[in-house]
Order: sequence, then C-alpha cells, then structure tokens
Amino acid sequence: NGRNEVSQTKPFCISKKSVMAAWERVKANKGSYGVDEESIEHFEKNLKDNLYKVWNRLSSGSYFSPAVRAVKIAKSGGQRQQKRLLGIPTISDRVAQGIAKLYLEPLVERKFHENSYGYRPRKSAVDAVGVARKRCWQYNWVIDLDIKGFFDNLNHNLMMKAVRVHTKEKWIYLYVERWLNAPLQLEDGTLVQRKKGTPQGGLCKALHKPPYAKKVLMQSKGYK
Repeated sequence: NGRNEVSQTKPFCISKKSVMAAWERVKANKGSYGVDEESIEHFEKNLKDNLYKVWNRLSSGSYFSPAVRAVKIAKSGGQRQQKRLLGIPTISDRVAQGIAKLYLEPLVERKFHENSYGYRPRKSAVDAVGVARKRCWQYNWVIDLDIKGFFDNLNHNLMMKAVRVHTKEKWIYLYVERWLNAPLQLEDGTLVQRKKGTPQGGLCKALHKPPYAKKVLMQSKGYK
C-alpha cells in the first residue's frame, strides 16, 4: 500500500505530523472557502484522504497552488472608502502553506525585533496596546511609519532571496515561489496572473514582510 511508504522515499522529507499540526491550525482559525467553494466542514468529512493528498503532493514535488479567491473589503480607520484586496486560499492550500509556516517560523522568529507584534506567535494586538500604554507615559512623541502598498508591490525575486537567507530546504524554495505566482480569481471568474505582490489572507504572508522588508531597507541604504 503506497500510503504506508515512509516519507524518505519521496524527494522531500515532510512529516505527516506536520500535516496534521497544520490542519489543526487551519481548523482553529476557521475562515471562508477558496475557489473550489469547499468549506472546512466538508474538507473534514474526508479528512484522512484530503490530508494524504496534500502530504503526497508536497513530498513528491508535484504540489501546485490553485488560484486564490480575491475578495475586496473596506479598509479600517479613516480609509473606509478604499478597498483592501484579500486572497483566500482553498482549505487544502491553507494546510500546505501551514506546513511551510511551521517549518519557517522558528527560523525567522529570532530575527524579529522584540517590539514587533504583527503575526508573531504568542503575541497579539492586545500585547502591543499594553506596551504602548506604558510607554505613552515615558515619551512625548511617536513615529507612525507605513510601507504604502507593501503587499501589492512585493518583489518576488527579492522575496526569494530573503527566503534563501533563512533556509536551504529546496521544497521551501519551490513552494514559496509557486504560492507567490498563484493567480488571483476575481468575483467574475477572471484569472489574474501576478508578477509582483501577494494578496493579504494567505498563511505565509506572516513570514513575508519582516525578513523581506529588513533586507530591502538595508539594500536601499547600501548595506548587504
């Protein structure tokens, strides 16, 4: 039975435990369906086979990300007239991305600044507010900085260079690049190919911004 083969017979060594761990995170986070309109509940009805397919394709190098469902939502704050583009992957693709995230997260976590709270494990917006509340009594000014249109304009080549700084695992290179290049499917069914940017909403976006941004900013200052 092919399902009893150990992962070492595959080109890439990806454990089935990591697949289950990624699924548990996806289930806990809930979320909407992707382009295949499959819900978490429907995915779970055939969980064993669905997770095996993800593991088998990732391990063999044959996994390709399906199109990402594009959804526009109003921006918060004073920008309610503007729309933010979200990309919603399928449930199986979220599991696949979660496996890569589980591998990469411990490697990049130690590179983050201690005052970085966005997308950090065991850190939240509430923690950031708590720190800000204490510091507002210690300082008389703050600096509000933002990289405008960051996710819309992310350079794929620089992103891949940043990934290579943190790992030598070929399967990570392969699939991160495929996720970056996955097309967007608009509400009318139109597929939009992407040569730059990454839609907000995918699990791996949490690993994109800080290491990438740090490297780009250093390059802009003439540092290597």
